Amino acid sequence: MLAFFEVLFVVFRNGFLCALFGLAAVIAAACGQQPEFPHSGNDVGLPGEAQPPPSYSGSEPVPLLVFAAASLAESMKKIETAYELQHPHVEVSINLAASGTLQRQIEQGAPADIFVSAGSEQMDALTEKGLIRKENVSRFLGNQLVVIVKKGAGKVPGSLEQLQEDTFGAIALGQPETVPAGQYAKQALDSAGLWDALSDKLVFGKDVRSVLTYVETGNAEAGLVYRTDALVSGRVEVAFAPDADRYDQPVYPVGLVDESEHKEEAADFIAFLQEEEAMRIFSDMGFVDLR
Repeated sequence: MLAFFEVLFVVFRNGFLCALFGLAAVIAAACGQQPEFPHSGNDVGLPGEAQPPPSYSGSEPVPLLVFAAASLAESMKKIETAYELQHPHVEVSINLAASGTLQRQIEQGAPADIFVSAGSEQMDALTEKGLIRKENVSRFLGNQLVVIVKKGAGKVPGSLEQLQEDTFGAIALGQPETVPAGQYAKQALDSAGLWDALSDKLVFGKDVRSVLTYVETGNAEAGLVYRTDALVSGRVEVAFAPDADRYDQPVYPVGLVDESEHKEEAADFIAFLQEEEAMRIFSDMGFVDLR
């Protein structure tokens, strides 16, 4: 008899607990039920869930590769920063070298979008080969040739003729075949009748910045560079500027490379180079506005 009542008690107890748990589940479901809200038709997310506003897609920026003469280094870096702040969808990269070197790289198929040369000869060579269209070329900057010496030098020349003196053992200039500043320097020395007379003293740099380094480090007693290059160095000083009629005036053309895959962005950057903000940067670095 006792066993019977024990079994009955267990059954009653279990039934009560099941009912209790069932009731709790119903209450919980009722409390947790989410009301229906109308939504905008956006099928992403739960109904009624707030959706983020549309924004920049986050896609990769358009790469723009600019081949620029070494003498433009500081200016182009500042302009690159200014342009990217206004055009976050474009990523500008600057490849700096002698204009002749950059010309050859483009001729060999380098993926340049824009070419900024320190001389017309290199740009003209590319237009003649159909790599840059003449209508896509603008000549917008000028420069000046100067003779420099190391700051604090004991002897400072006042003319090209004085470079023949024994005090000036080595005279640096860019390779005339590839460096526009070297071409202008050769013209100036030729015009003064000094090219052959100074031939044993001449040392050649791969670009105008190499010439600057030769003089800064004392490996050359004098050098012929652009005024803009002399201004960026605190270790040299300008001795004098050769007469401007002794050499072709330095001109900087910019052109859109015909094989560019980003012509729209390239054209916009070229336009930016010739706007007031960029021209102020060039002017501050000593360039002449030729627009």
